[in-house]
Amino acid sequence: MDRSRFIFENEISDKVYRKAVRKKAKFLRKYGDDSYKDYKLFSSPAPAIGEALGVREISVVSGEPCHFDDKSVVIGNIRMGFGHYRISMAIASAARSMGYDPYWFDLHSFTDAACGRIIADQNRLYSLGSRLSQILPPFNKLIWEPLNSEGFRKLSYNACDQKTAELMTAVYKELPHDIPFIATHVWPSQAAIHAGLTNVVNAIPDNWPMALHLSEGSVHTVQTPSSYLGYRALRGMDKTHNLRPMPEDSLVYTGHYIDHELVSSIEADCAKRVKRMNDGKPKRWLMSVGGAGAQKPIFVSVIRKLLPSIRIGDAALFINVGDHMNVWRELVEAIPELGEIAFEHFSDFAETEAFAADAYKNDVHGIHVFCHKDIFAAVYSTNLLMRCSDVLITKPSELSFYPIPKLMIKRVGGHEAWGAIRSAEVGDGTYECSSTAETEAMLMLLQNNGDIIEKMCSHIITAKNAGIYDGAYRAVELAVSRKNKP
Repeated sequence: MDRSRFIFENEISDKVYRKAVRKKAKFLRKYGDDSYKDYKLFSSPAPAIGEALGVREISVVSGEPCHFDDKSVVIGNIRMGFGHYRISMAIASAARSMGYDPYWFDLHSFTDAACGRIIADQNRLYSLGSRLSQILPPFNKLIWEPLNSEGFRKLSYNACDQKTAELMTAVYKELPHDIPFIATHVWPSQAAIHAGLTNVVNAIPDNWPMALHLSEGSVHTVQTPSSYLGYRALRGMDKTHNLRPMPEDSLVYTGHYIDHELVSSIEADCAKRVKRMNDGKPKRWLMSVGGAGAQKPIFVSVIRKLLPSIRIGDAALFINVGDHMNVWRELVEAIPELGEIAFEHFSDFAETEAFAADAYKNDVHGIHVFCHKDIFAAVYSTNLLMRCSDVLITKPSELSFYPIPKLMIKRVGGHEAWGAIRSAEVGDGTYECSSTAETEAMLMLLQNNGDIIEKMCSHIITAKNAGIYDGAYRAVELAVSRKNKP
């Protein structure tokens, strides 16, 4: 089946199809054809999460030969920002808690294969766009917002991506065709289908239906009821024609993709937050700074606004800059006193683990900044720090769905808007604060009124009891049950 010609029985125009074919041919000339190659797959414990979550990272370079069995679950992903890695960690955590062995399959990491080179270039373009969108308002208004909300929404975009994904299949050859495969980005999912895998779950991020995320042949999972209806109807994916809907068996609402460690500890973590509010302890703020550094001006204003409360012991601040030391240097350049008063946790991941464990039990003061060269440690540090934090400051991306009180700052791309809407409606976060002034006002409202954080904690527990945070478990169940069907 040519998945660029028909998408859920919706025929793609000749013009769009020819464009998709030309794009594939262009990439073929630029990156080469490795479809004839036989990549041998090896695996080794993943850094940071290998022991904690039992994750083995698949490589074509080194490690032990892969030996897959009935307990193996492969998690297909790419590194594009932190979001897709974070969702993959949630899936891996859930799989491990359910008795399965998660294997990490990152197309971006195969740097000598066509898939890795294609994705690396696309990631650089996306990061550049993210940065430009925050410093050039006309670019954001005229190009970036429309591209992320409407451009990626078009069925024609999916047709082009499907052709590109045909170039990414070589590294799949050693995977058993019936192995449970859960993709947290559409390209690994599309490539898996093109490679002949039969039990593919496509875990869709965000909360705004876009054709970008379609991978026909897989089972699509979504985190919200509104997203389910939007995808089922292929809403707005063709402005000129009514589209045939997605079949019922191609789409499942699962709930939010959250790590087992976080879901299983919701009551205990929220109880500690409420106790800190009632005992007058410093409010603990966690700031997760994206690798592109796109929102640096907002973070600078937030830090400056919090500094007086931090100095008198009414607030504490955790800053995770991921694996981007340059972002921390830029923050210090903007606020020189940060370099003098902040405690730096840059040595190793074990030290970060120890800090988070101690902070969970004991009092914390001041500013603590975390940075790790390894991407696994960089991403998972936020997960560890969530449990000992009171409020997470984040843009409305994948972190919108996590069970911690959240202050939502301005989005990067129109597709993120509905993440904040979801959080505000569930009650575990604020609405999107779209300006620096609005962000500062909300910051002070939460800082000076612990009852709001307490209410958010109550909503988090209600949401847990409703199964809203069970999406990762259900995605694993889907993948495994598809293999076990007679």
